[in-house]
Amino acid sequence: MGKAIVTALTPFIEHLINQGLTKRTIKHHVDNLWALGGGIITDINWDESLRKQSAKDLVINAIDEEGGPLLRNPLDPDDQKSFDCTCRKLYKFLTSAEDPNYEQENRKITRRYE
Repeated sequence: MGKAIVTALTPFIEHLINQGLTKRTIKHHVDNLWALGGGIITDINWDESLRKQSAKDLVINAIDEEGGPLLRNPLDPDDQKSFDCTCRKLYKFLTSAEDPNYEQENRKITRRYE
């Protein structure tokens, strides 16, 4: 499932690169995506029924317009703010992308990881 999550997140990373962001900023977003993916994998290990969902569904169900799930072990209080910023950008990217499988009215957004 980890490879599938990386595959689902790769277009977003390419989008960040194409925006002309600095390497440091892109690395920061990638670190936050790594934390998001790790949280999703942890939840899959606790709840086997999540394995039936696609990686993209797992990602979209973990985030919303306000950010992402609570970080399990933030090192700094500002880590959650940074993580939420990345998750908001990812949510906006996924919901504005022209993907026929993710039409806005057909999306079921739930905050599974609070």
